[in-house]
Amino acid sequence: MSATVPTAGTGPARVPAPSTAPGRPAPVPVIHADGVTLVRDGKVLLDSVSLTVRGGEHWALLGANGAGKSTLLSLLGALTHPTRGSVQVLGETLGRVDLRELRTLLGHVDPRHPLRSPLSVREVVLTGLTNSIEPVPRWSATAEQRDRAGRLLDMLGMTGKEGARWPSLSQGERGRTLIARALMPRPRLLLLDEPATGLDLAAREQLLDSLDALRQEHPELATVLVTHHLEELPASTTHAMLLRGGRCVASGPADGVLTTDRVSDCFGHPVRIERTDGRWTARARRPTRG
Repeated sequence: MSATVPTAGTGPARVPAPSTAPGRPAPVPVIHADGVTLVRDGKVLLDSVSLTVRGGEHWALLGANGAGKSTLLSLLGALTHPTRGSVQVLGETLGRVDLRELRTLLGHVDPRHPLRSPLSVREVVLTGLTNSIEPVPRWSATAEQRDRAGRLLDMLGMTGKEGARWPSLSQGERGRTLIARALMPRPRLLLLDEPATGLDLAAREQLLDSLDALRQEHPELATVLVTHHLEELPASTTHAMLLRGGRCVASGPADGVLTTDRVSDCFGHPVRIERTDGRWTARARRPTRG
């Protein structure tokens, strides 16, 4: 079973999880994975992992290479079925519902997106409505949809770039464009698979600021972000799960999970964890000399 840890401190996360009014039932979780195990070619990739994500929560999945982070994300995104256990999306269980319908409720952002053609930024964002990588023949966006694409690009720091062609964009600009694309269908959950991969310092900071702004403007949106590096977590991160060898070693509110002892145990290396202005840093602990 996955470990759950209590909150160790309030922290300066900017987006609080929504509360339930007295007398009202708790909202259906956006995602509920219960004891999921995934075996492929005789190898256990995930082993009895459980995770519940509610609206307004912003989860980080962390662990070393091969820990199972992206595999778990593919389950949450209805791209893979578990070997054992169950995954529910807004109360619907994988294997008992049309996956195409479920995927319209989820935004999946992968920086290795296969876009190659010279579409404009606005055209790329609008393909989020058709779930395609090219404009669909005889389909055209409404004025409201075009306006929404522009607003999302503005929020994500892409003002003035609507007409730029995809091949001319930096990797950071592509990442923010893909987030806008994923948000076009108004999903309840946004899945981010290592969105800061390959970004330089300035581009990474612009991306993380954009994610903080996104979460503040859309308080009901839930997000799950995969990364190897604590420095790539936005300040608005509310929860975290640490994975090692396909198993959950800690899960819960971020300040209770992202501690020196727990992260050191997860990565099998002594590190010191600090949090300043809402952002985490990890530094190797050097042995003391006598």
